[in-house]
Amino acid sequence: GKVRLVRGSHIVLPRLYEGEHAYILQNDDRRVVFAIPYEGRFTLVGTTDVPHEGDPATAHCTDAEADYLCAAVSRQFRTQVTRANIAWRYSGVRPLFDDGAEDPSAVTRDYVLKLDEAQAPLLSIYGGKITTFRRLAEEAAGMIGAAIGREGTPWTARAVLPGGDLGGRTREAFTEEMARALPHLPRAWLPRLVRTHGALLPEVMGGDPGEHLGAGLSERELEWMRAEEWAMHPDDVLWRRTKLGLHMSEGERAAVAARFAA
Repeated sequence: GKVRLVRGSHIVLPRLYEGEHAYILQNDDRRVVFAIPYEGRFTLVGTTDVPHEGDPATAHCTDAEADYLCAAVSRQFRTQVTRANIAWRYSGVRPLFDDGAEDPSAVTRDYVLKLDEAQAPLLSIYGGKITTFRRLAEEAAGMIGAAIGREGTPWTARAVLPGGDLGGRTREAFTEEMARALPHLPRAWLPRLVRTHGALLPEVMGGDPGEHLGAGLSERELEWMRAEEWAMHPDDVLWRRTKLGLHMSEGERAAVAARFAA
């Protein structure tokens, strides 16, 4: 089996329209491009399908891809956009099972599992994405379990991710509860903190928040990410664990980066 690396790039633009609905734009090359409300003040536009050569770590949204996405938006919206309007751009690489399709857009997005039992059970996983990660994990565990005579019952369908169990409360009700439980935090920070940490919030932000680093990021939350969430680089905090980099000034982003250099 082989893997095809296909790059998908996105651009973030100042908000293109009112409302919380997303658009699916039919592009002139028969692909679809999504426009999605993002981080309150922005619209996320993506994605592309471009063969990626070399190290996936080098993936970035090229100017050609940015122009392609800007053209897709300008073709459909009254607001005309160019690269100059882009607030941020990012890219990822899809590891897709090579099914022989010539067009990168047509390569299967399904994962493929191959079990080799020649010496010991060896399971190779091709493809996979975050939207189907539990299904993939259950199927993989089932194949290995059967091969070693330890079959079990899938259980992840009702398992919540860390912080995901709000005790049956709505996010709004939980946010109000956190406002009472954590009065030392500015009220404006709470919606984002609840969205980020959920039920873990009292543990994350129960003590002195320390210095405010911008956009509602505190010294305490930064240290939590470094200690508990393997944040090793400024981008891990500003662009991966959160998207707070969009809401910070250049100076604030540099100050966060300086804490990692210390």
